[in-house]
Amino acid sequence: MQLNTLGVVHSFLQQSVKAGAFCIDATAGKGRDTALLCRISGETGRVLAFDIQQDAVDQTRALLEREGLHAEVICDSHSNMEAYAAPESVDCIVFNFGRLPGGDVRIFTTADTSIPAIAASLRLLKKGGVMSLALYYGGENGYEERDAILAFLKTIDDQTFTVLSCDWMNRKNDPPIPIFIWKE
Repeated sequence: MQLNTLGVVHSFLQQSVKAGAFCIDATAGKGRDTALLCRISGETGRVLAFDIQQDAVDQTRALLEREGLHAEVICDSHSNMEAYAAPESVDCIVFNFGRLPGGDVRIFTTADTSIPAIAASLRLLKKGGVMSLALYYGGENGYEERDAILAFLKTIDDQTFTVLSCDWMNRKNDPPIPIFIWKE
């Protein structure tokens, strides 16, 4: 396992997601999480991937094609995912907040859509479902989204969900924050 946010998140997903799972990659980006979810959930699983940037959708589709994997890749906001899945039907939802690596630095996630997307995800998760959030912040996209998401996570019902936020104590600058949610 890589000792960074991506490695920790991928290890969590590999341990938590089973074959046949219904998974959502809420922020497809370059498609790496989408591909991982496809491999883990297998041929009997279902994976949806969302991104608002056509470039990200195209990169995700190209990666899946190169690897012989299949997912429904949708050019739409993660805040609209409830239009594509029924309540309490999803096993796993993955977010990478921030911006598309190598993409337009002026396009990044914001609390205005990210918090409604997290709230929607909580409604979509089935009992025993999991969610991972990788919170990239600083630079062009600043700290507003980070602060708003962390404040929102503190309001989630602790009788239904467990939320764990991790912090890299000895990493310089603005290391991404891995966050994990379990639905009881």
